[in-house]
Amino acid sequence: MIIAVVAGVAVVALVGGGAYVYFFSGLRSSPSPLALSTPTASASAAPAGGLAGTWTVTTGSVAGYRVKELFVGETSKHEAVAQTSTVSGSLTVSGDSSGYQVTAITFTAGLTGLHSVDSVAGRNVVQRDSYVSRQMNLQQFPDATFTASAGLVPATDGSGAVDVSAAGKLTIHGVTKNVAATARAQLNGGRIEIVGKLSIDMTDYGVSPPSVPFTTVDSQVTIEFQLFLTKS
Repeated sequence: MIIAVVAGVAVVALVGGGAYVYFFSGLRSSPSPLALSTPTASASAAPAGGLAGTWTVTTGSVAGYRVKELFVGETSKHEAVAQTSTVSGSLTVSGDSSGYQVTAITFTAGLTGLHSVDSVAGRNVVQRDSYVSRQMNLQQFPDATFTASAGLVPATDGSGAVDVSAAGKLTIHGVTKNVAATARAQLNGGRIEIVGKLSIDMTDYGVSPPSVPFTTVDSQVTIEFQLFLTKS
């Protein structure tokens, strides 16, 4: 009898929840937040001609989201994490080690490339991705774009990581809002590496939290990114 009830609940969850709801399991894990990589001893050397110039996003860059979800019967939330490597953009650096200025910041992430990278025992979390695609109408709004006219960068000789920030505009789902991004940046193998995040409420962008049986999804979302840029 108990087995039949459990099986029935599983069927309802799979059918009624659009294959998005997970079995009631505490066996779940999420990758750590994105962080700066460990550079080699010579990786902090500035490129020939210095840092001033236009820098363009290159391979190895990723962007994604983190959002908390609570399964019925559980007391702790699970962090759903998805990432995409479809990232492009550029920025311009001027000045010297006594004071750099960063301007013309534009980064775009292709959201159709998002894929879940967390895990929940007994479930294929990749099934979440198709639900997110429908919820965000990615056929019509396939990209998210961040733009800023300038960023704040402290004086540095390029030998270590620095804190940077930028107040700009984020466009998702056809809606543009003012946001503030914080990040850490360093020189790494002749490239600039930037790792940061910003927080949004999905409802501000016309996206409702998923409403499915047995699962509650927060509206607060953390957007994170790890960008590698080469000098053009």
